[in-house]
Amino acid sequence: GTFATNGCALVKKIPLEKKTSLSSKLQGSANLKLVPTTMRPLTEEETKTFFEKLSKYIGENIRLLIDRPDGTYCFRLHKDRVYYVSEYIMKRAANVSRENLISMGTCFGKFTKTGKFRLHITALDFLAPYAKYKIWVKPGAEQTFLYGNHILKSGLGRITESTNQYQGVVVYSMSDIPLGFGVAAKSTQECRRTDPMSIVCFHQADIGEYIRAEDTLT
Repeated sequence: GTFATNGCALVKKIPLEKKTSLSSKLQGSANLKLVPTTMRPLTEEETKTFFEKLSKYIGENIRLLIDRPDGTYCFRLHKDRVYYVSEYIMKRAANVSRENLISMGTCFGKFTKTGKFRLHITALDFLAPYAKYKIWVKPGAEQTFLYGNHILKSGLGRITESTNQYQGVVVYSMSDIPLGFGVAAKSTQECRRTDPMSIVCFHQADIGEYIRAEDTLT
């Protein structure tokens, strides 16, 4: 099918003949149920899981994503994916049926079948400005990271002081360009004395995915 944008919402266009057919069915069947709501707020459990994941990277700065001076923003769930969307776009997307709405706003990630939340690289632009812990990679190690590999001590340029082991970190180039995010494999102190071939950051996501996995990103 063909696609069209509705503000920042991507929707699937319905051919004219299908619209006519659908209209006839609606008029001819009093028992026909309406299409389910296109999106919904997160449940209390989903919100807890989602915010716990976000807090690993930006801590209490989560509130800055909600309390914005430029408008009202919120998180909405659609087909297991969590979207960060303005109230304006959300209201427009509400007019699109669930089966035709592909995405809206910015996708932060998705819930797995086991209920865990996985952050997507598409959330990077909102994680980077508020990141509390960062890792900078040397120019020679950038490409390796952008191919989905972990960061070794030999490729480590800098790391935020007081970073604990298993802390969520945003990964930057030495020129302060956000490249992705990961989890610190070692604390700041451990990084200083570990050998060059030790992993210092476990890869989670990188901007190379826009090329490697463009078909699955929304």
